[in-house]
Amino acid sequence: MNHTTQDTKKQGLTEDQVARARREHGTNAMTPPKRAGFFSHFVKNLGDPVVKILLAALVLNLLFVFRTADWVETAGIAISVFLATFISTVSEYGSERAFARLNEETENYSCRVRRSGRVLSLPLSEIVVGDIVLLSSGDRIPADGFLLSGSLKVDQMAMTGESREVEKRPRHGEKLLPSSTSAVLRGCSVLSGDAEMQVATVGDATIIGGISREITLDTRESPLKLRLGKLAKQISRLGYAAAILVGLAYLFNAIVLDHGMRWEVISLRLTDVRFLLTTLLDAFTLGLTIVVVAVPEGLPLMIAVVLSSNIKKMVRDMVLVRKPVGIESAGSMNVLFTDKTGTLTEGSISVFGLFTDREDTKNLDTFRRSYPQAFSLYRLSAHHNTSAALSGADVIGGNATERALLSSVSAYGIDKIGQLIKKMPFDSVRKCSSASVSADGGITLVKGAPERLLGRIQFSLGRDGQKIPFDRSAFSARMNHLTRSGIRVILIAFAEGIGKEDEALTLVCGVALRDKLRAEARASVASLLEAGIHVVMITGDNVDTAKSIGEACGIVTKETPLCIDSDDLATMTDGRLAEILPTLAVVARALPGDKSRLVRVAQEMGLVCGMTGDGINDAPALKRADVGFAMGNGSQVAKQAGDIIILDNNLSSIVRAVLYGRNIFKSIRKFIVLQLTMNLSAVGVSMIGPFIGIDAPVTVVQMLWVNIIMDTLGGLAFAGEAPLPSCMKEPPKRRDEPILNGYMVNQIVLLGAFTIGLSLAFLKHPVFTSRFRYATDDIYLLTAFFAFFIFAGVFNCFNARTDRLKLLSGLSKNRPFLIIMPAIAVIQIIFVYLGGSVLRTVPLLSEELKTALLSALLVFPAEALRKLLWRWFVKKPKY
Repeated sequence: MNHTTQDTKKQGLTEDQVARARREHGTNAMTPPKRAGFFSHFVKNLGDPVVKILLAALVLNLLFVFRTADWVETAGIAISVFLATFISTVSEYGSERAFARLNEETENYSCRVRRSGRVLSLPLSEIVVGDIVLLSSGDRIPADGFLLSGSLKVDQMAMTGESREVEKRPRHGEKLLPSSTSAVLRGCSVLSGDAEMQVATVGDATIIGGISREITLDTRESPLKLRLGKLAKQISRLGYAAAILVGLAYLFNAIVLDHGMRWEVISLRLTDVRFLLTTLLDAFTLGLTIVVVAVPEGLPLMIAVVLSSNIKKMVRDMVLVRKPVGIESAGSMNVLFTDKTGTLTEGSISVFGLFTDREDTKNLDTFRRSYPQAFSLYRLSAHHNTSAALSGADVIGGNATERALLSSVSAYGIDKIGQLIKKMPFDSVRKCSSASVSADGGITLVKGAPERLLGRIQFSLGRDGQKIPFDRSAFSARMNHLTRSGIRVILIAFAEGIGKEDEALTLVCGVALRDKLRAEARASVASLLEAGIHVVMITGDNVDTAKSIGEACGIVTKETPLCIDSDDLATMTDGRLAEILPTLAVVARALPGDKSRLVRVAQEMGLVCGMTGDGINDAPALKRADVGFAMGNGSQVAKQAGDIIILDNNLSSIVRAVLYGRNIFKSIRKFIVLQLTMNLSAVGVSMIGPFIGIDAPVTVVQMLWVNIIMDTLGGLAFAGEAPLPSCMKEPPKRRDEPILNGYMVNQIVLLGAFTIGLSLAFLKHPVFTSRFRYATDDIYLLTAFFAFFIFAGVFNCFNARTDRLKLLSGLSKNRPFLIIMPAIAVIQIIFVYLGGSVLRTVPLLSEELKTALLSALLVFPAEALRKLLWRWFVKKPKY
């Protein structure tokens, strides 16, 4: 549909044309990503691997709840599933809603449109193909299109990643691309000028619309979800094995031994089919109970709580988490592709000094005294051969380089020698810009990259302002020394006459530009390297400058010495790139597509990959990465694609994100150790108890209190674990590394077995039983055992929270733990004295309660001995 007629240009679209354009091409509203409702989010979160096991256990419990009356376990599982899923859903749904509101605010602006001869102010979504939009300084471009008249200076950094101002002016026959002179694209900003554009594409058909669709595609599973899936399989196997063993033991006891326990109502009668069926059903029910009890039903709830609580803490450290699972992914990261500008450096370019072929780099005052004529031309170029401008004391517009040049001469005033006659803006192909002024009978000032201008320079200016032969080798030596030191160099030159930018040139000076490293950059890189994270810097600088900066911040090392540019990368196959990636430190002159390729190849190598970015062009790579770090000052599309937003654009904040991620994974592992240890203890005591004459060592209601400690209170206590710097001295975990490692299994089995043995001794051995008053129903002993078992659980929380021998290490930083554990002990004592028949307790004498407490303390030396033996014989990483 072509609306470009002379009448349309003057008058704009009519109402009929607007309606037809809307029918044929749609509105300018981009299709929002499909956001599921709260209920859909809830159902999706039920697909968590551990939650699936809990749901299966819940179904089995419901099938047998009327037979076994185990309503407490059934209710406990149901509540755990609901709370864990609900908390995760609220966190994720709330995050999406917040970003949806942010997007609405970002897109909620109006633009001036000419329709039927009148200029209207219309909201962004009302723009249609063929509309004539009026643009001026400060406007945001509402759609993709072409300029019809006027000229603009446009900031396309968000779209292309290039921090420079681009001049746009009408030109026929061009394609709708960022590099086209007449094309203006949605999402970019107008820095200066006035123009009229005609809209060519709207909504999803725009370039930014295509990128937005790409970042809505699903990415691979996070490391945490992958590990939880493996944990679910491990727990299932262990539960099934335990169920089979306990079921067989029950059958052996019921059918063969016949010790006369309460379930053996009938003596051994192999011919009695009814007896066999009843016994088999009892064994099967017992086995199902073991499977259900073995499942750590508090784990999903704990994960939801620990992620949510750490998200709040991280905001104070300038880290805003969009997707909770991104925190744990950051902790598992083993390669980070990071931008240079603004992340490793301050992002503020300044003029370091000026130099010539016969003079080393001098500050501006010294250069001005030594080369007055050259300095005068440098000032003239800074004022005229630029897109930046002075606004009072501030420099506005232009790109970072042009602002730096103009700022450097603003204190010297404006030269009156000559007026601007003609200007050619910077071109990415020519890599230079030019301005013709009337000074000295007319000269053309040229500013650009050394590789483009150096070959055309034949003369330079001496101290007296006269032309002298250009010493190319001396100048190149000085320039190379600067670039190897991380200094960027551009050239200022001139040719006599108007419009002579392509003629032989005379050097005015070389300009040394510096973007200082952040003060904390080197320490941040060192922290990442110590944590086993391979850091690769991606920049638009040339290789020499990039290598120097990489060396300065510690990225280029003996282990990672390789520095390449985008051209080198393009010649490599994916296989070759995978081979050199472990030694890669810097990718210079990088293009937007290089980032996505690096991420893809790294992931194919099995690495957990992180990526930083701020522009629209970075969005696909941010989305593809396992964890995308969007910069706080970046584009909205980049933030939407990222998992984590670094509010201060600082690499040190990424280090903190990694620290939090690792701490979260450790907290999850610690909680699993507690849960499985206590589950093993509870199952062991409950299963063995009837065989030694104690039918119910722990009642159903007492087990509910045990579950509350393990599932809810234990989860809250471990969620408060503070991140310790020691986490950053460990290598990253493999993406497919199981949650349960050898150390954890050793601790669960041995500590659980010791707790079971200690519990059985407490119930049967005279050393313990003789310290309690006698009762026909053993009520004093059973009350004391209830207190003992809870105290042992509390003390095992201390054992599980650290792999160090010093149990109190770092405890002062976990306030929830310090509050919850004493509170559990106090509540338990209250239960002993006030629980009555509900909790099957009676008041104990102080000596009896003391015996229970001191007996439970034995888990401390037992665990200390286990840790010592582990260190002596294994010496492998712990949590």
